[in-house]
Amino acid sequence: MEMAIFSYPGLHFVLKWLHIFFGIMWIGHLYYFNFTQGTFMAQTDAPTKSQVQQKLLPVALYWFRWGAMWTFVSGLLMLHTASKIGFSIQGDWGVKILTGAAFGTLMWANVWFQIWPKQKIVIQSATQVAGGGSAIPEAAAAGAAALLASRTNTLFSIPMLFFMVAAPHLSIEMDLANQTTYYIFLLVVLGALEYNALKGKLGPITTVKGVITAGFILTAVVYFGMEVIL
Repeated sequence: MEMAIFSYPGLHFVLKWLHIFFGIMWIGHLYYFNFTQGTFMAQTDAPTKSQVQQKLLPVALYWFRWGAMWTFVSGLLMLHTASKIGFSIQGDWGVKILTGAAFGTLMWANVWFQIWPKQKIVIQSATQVAGGGSAIPEAAAAGAAALLASRTNTLFSIPMLFFMVAAPHLSIEMDLANQTTYYIFLLVVLGALEYNALKGKLGPITTVKGVITAGFILTAVVYFGMEVIL
């Protein structure tokens, strides 16, 4: 008896299931950091803040960064198996899924190469101070850089989710001859925002309300760009 799961469609389904599972782990922690922990840390006292940084933050960041890693890996494998079951990155599905993947890839890179390295400095500084030592001078700047990258990931998560879900569920008529123009547009938008994530300021994404509002505006900008260009 043939089992459905032992086929390319079955494999693709399993990868999608894992992609969603790890994605919930990742984005759930992202929203926890930005919507819940950040508000709490701004209101609590110094000893409690130190305990959070020493004890809670390392555990949460472990699940956060590995959720990001396995979401990324399972997504790449999904793209590979999709071609075996009739999906093509050359078609409208591909434009939508690659748009979502572009946001997701930058988010993954921000986790591993910006947020996690900066937060390690914050954790180490809090641990040294609690042990009677001196704070690491770069800790405050590291925390600010991690916050900016984390807020940017929250911004990116909204269009990322929109285009990932849109790929199989939202039909868009496209003139695929204009794909190059569209991808240049997307690259300019993403490049500007990622540059700000690394070198800029929080600006309108300082608050939770601000980052959510900006995320929906960014989704609309990219969506209408897709409709107009393609």
